[in-house]
Amino acid sequence: MPLADDALAIAPDIARLRHAIHREPEIGLHLPGTQRKVLDFLAGAPLEISTGNALSSVTAVLRGARADGPVVLLRGDMDALPVTERTGLAYASQTEGAMHACGHDLHTAMLAGAARLLAARQRELPGSVVFMFQPGEEGLAGARHMIEEGVLDVAGRRPAAAYALHVFSAELPTGVISTRPGPMLASSQVLEVTVRGHGGHASIPYRAADPIPAACEMVTALATMVTRRFDIFDPVVITVGCFQAGTTSNVIPDQATFQASIRTFSPAAWQQVRESALALVNAIASAHGLTVTAGFRDGYPVTVNDDAEARFAAGVAAGLLGEASCLAQANPLTGSEDFSFVLEQVPGAFLSLGACPPGTDPQTAPTNHAADAVFDDSVLATGTALYAELALRRLAAGD
Repeated sequence: MPLADDALAIAPDIARLRHAIHREPEIGLHLPGTQRKVLDFLAGAPLEISTGNALSSVTAVLRGARADGPVVLLRGDMDALPVTERTGLAYASQTEGAMHACGHDLHTAMLAGAARLLAARQRELPGSVVFMFQPGEEGLAGARHMIEEGVLDVAGRRPAAAYALHVFSAELPTGVISTRPGPMLASSQVLEVTVRGHGGHASIPYRAADPIPAACEMVTALATMVTRRFDIFDPVVITVGCFQAGTTSNVIPDQATFQASIRTFSPAAWQQVRESALALVNAIASAHGLTVTAGFRDGYPVTVNDDAEARFAAGVAAGLLGEASCLAQANPLTGSEDFSFVLEQVPGAFLSLGACPPGTDPQTAPTNHAADAVFDDSVLATGTALYAELALRRLAAGD
């Protein structure tokens, strides 16, 4: 029976796993409940299973008929976001302030489903498959932690290729796959700024040293800097997502802080951002007679698809789903991914999968990370079959 038919046959089981994970979301590196659900789903399959030390990861190795055959790694991330859900779904989050708003519950369920499909074909596999269930994708570099704990060597040899899928609640129609060779997603870093002055009474600001106007000026100046200092063909995105200052309306605070997310696609642009942003905030602080502390917190590198593996993955997807369901992604996405750490060491590809509910316009639907983002269950069988097909065909292709 074709993999696609097998995936449809177990789709109800995959959906139940997805709903259970969605209903009880967990954030960060430690996801004991999610880990237990995955382990229960995989129980009884001929898998060599290990769990993480520094994080609640699950690594499962399926060894095929050839012990000396190639290895393929499939990654699914498991963590949720600090978002209060407002979808109204029957299986909506029961945890206040936590939601699977980025679709990682689908990734986990699809990868677990693929493990079942491939385990049923164990004797057909000319090599081994590593299933990488990863916590901490949302800003905590869970993939890097798993690499440090040996996920790339757990099968006895390095993977010949690695693949990851990511669902999108908007942008792409349901069931449509998109990828591209080369840069797929941006790097991400965080700029942290603290402006220090001297507090006082709001009625006599000239007797204080107000940090808020200077910090606000920095925010707008950073946005202007992007449009005037950087080549539009080597994109840079700076977004201030956190700004904190003061306690009440009639008190000038001692300090104001903000954090900016910075996305780039080249080392040159990143180096220029570092130098320009620091110079800018220091100059503004000095002009206002204030002091500033500014620095960068490391994030994720650019997610770069191997050219050959991206073309291979697109061909597999087209063969499985039809040419009309596979789109060449024209430009990289400005989101970022810690699967980039895997792709720095193993050739592979990151693919997008549209999960916008039918009847909803992908161009106006709530996006990933929104409190009302909805991902359609109909893509669970699609993603499960694609994970499995990628592994099966890549093993058949050899090292």
